[in-house]
Amino acid sequence: MKFTLTAQLVDIYQKQIYPAKVFVENKIITRIEAINSGDTITKGFLMPGFIDSHVHIESSMLIPSEFARIAVLHGTVGTVSDPHEIANVCGMEGVQFMINNGKQVPFKFNFGAPSCVPATVFETAGAALNSDDIETLLASDDIKYLSEMMNFPGVLHNDPEVMKKIAAAHRAGKPVDGHAPGLTGAMAKQYIEAGISTDHECFTLEEAVDKLSYGMKIIIREGSAAKNFEALAELIDDHPNMVMLCSDDKHPDSLVEGHINQLCARAVAKSLDVFNVLKAACINPVKHYNLNIGTLRVGDPADFIIVEDLTHFKVLQTYIDGQALLTTDEKSASSAPTASTATPATSRQSLIQSVAATPINQFTCAPVNEVDLAVPIASYPNQDGLIPVIEALDGQLITNKLYLPATVINDCFVSNTADDILKMVVVNRYHMAPVAKSFIKNFGFRTGAIASTVAHDSHNIVAVGATDEAIAAAINAVIAAEGGVSCVDGNNETLVLPLPVAGLMSTEDGFEVAKKYTAIDAMAKSLGSPLSAPFMTLSFMALLVIPHLKLSDKGIFDGDRFAFL
Repeated sequence: MKFTLTAQLVDIYQKQIYPAKVFVENKIITRIEAINSGDTITKGFLMPGFIDSHVHIESSMLIPSEFARIAVLHGTVGTVSDPHEIANVCGMEGVQFMINNGKQVPFKFNFGAPSCVPATVFETAGAALNSDDIETLLASDDIKYLSEMMNFPGVLHNDPEVMKKIAAAHRAGKPVDGHAPGLTGAMAKQYIEAGISTDHECFTLEEAVDKLSYGMKIIIREGSAAKNFEALAELIDDHPNMVMLCSDDKHPDSLVEGHINQLCARAVAKSLDVFNVLKAACINPVKHYNLNIGTLRVGDPADFIIVEDLTHFKVLQTYIDGQALLTTDEKSASSAPTASTATPATSRQSLIQSVAATPINQFTCAPVNEVDLAVPIASYPNQDGLIPVIEALDGQLITNKLYLPATVINDCFVSNTADDILKMVVVNRYHMAPVAKSFIKNFGFRTGAIASTVAHDSHNIVAVGATDEAIAAAINAVIAAEGGVSCVDGNNETLVLPLPVAGLMSTEDGFEVAKKYTAIDAMAKSLGSPLSAPFMTLSFMALLVIPHLKLSDKGIFDGDRFAFL
């Protein structure tokens, strides 16, 4: 393969834009020549491709090959991907599934070794990875780093198993990703000095600046649930060499709409320096993780994109290893399938073909009934009629811990739709066990329920609803599918999106999954929820490593005390 391109070249290293001819041969950029401004050049700007610096592919509900088909439409050429979600369900087999499927398409997935499987000892996962497993993974060229070290208490207390995992990464010469929400001061310094190099969990500017002062790099996150871009965007100009961009968790409908290109457009709209923005989006991840992704220099892999302008970043073409991955005939692409609410960054179509995949899973769970979901007064913590209630926060993974008046019927605590205090439960999907129960505020359902096996990090079944009848119906719909998301309305009408791969991902066409997810998301919102992403928010209500109050399959967990109530 040999070709040349002429375009306005965006040189991020030199902070220059100039007309140039780029020569590509055998997947490599062999020469770059400046040309006269009067010469005929290709429409648009030639620049390095975008990289999502921290993403769980599983959260898109798509297998890697389908994720790639959509991501290239937005100029994404690679990801730094933590297969933590499938590892919690299927262990080493799950990690290998992601690697193997990703290799079947022209896209640069860079997977890490999941550091915390299970995420905590306070929940039931489907698998465990010990330090020997981590050492085995890190010895592979397919594994580029140690994924987010969520067990920051283990780091601070020098837990031997935790420290062995970090040491294994250092011996392999591979970076260690962090995860330490809210950690600042001396404890943050200790955590960073253990050899942990990044954090994507900062939700205030003060926290990020504190961690930067100790040499940690900050990955600014804007996903379908956690949205920290507005709080942290100014770091791009203030610390251009120390910042990257990521989505972390991105549902299929929002992936169809855009990816890292959207963050670049928002950053430029804030009058941030375009070269600093592109350094965060395209260059810094390559340097930090030592990725085999080109940055538009001679000798680099021919990974680059052509965008219409440097304001909106509408993508005209994406190249990976010199292969053009989008159609060039926009007229024929006008029927490109998209989610009904999506506004794609390009009207072109992906040339990446779908790949057949055989699902892997772990699911041992029997249907539940209303009796299983009852909350007798004596079984639930309460103080003079006040019960602990999780307060969900839109756009955040953290929650608040409230104590609110309880509603009692037949000596049981029940949902109170008038005050928006709803029952939430977690059902162990790996073996038979009692249902864990709690109450939550801000889901807003007046009727119906939703359930999901996308439930970070152990991916048991999590459900919330207005009545026990609706909650049981939603849970049982997911059980019948052996994984997925479901919604039951006030008329007992049910929608289910099956996720046969580990209860996390579909094997269907990615655009079709996006359409189906859009429909079930709209149904959930029609129940009365004010949340921008009710399923995504629900999926994090069992994530114990994010404070303050959460629910695992074993009970209500107080993240401030790191103990059950």
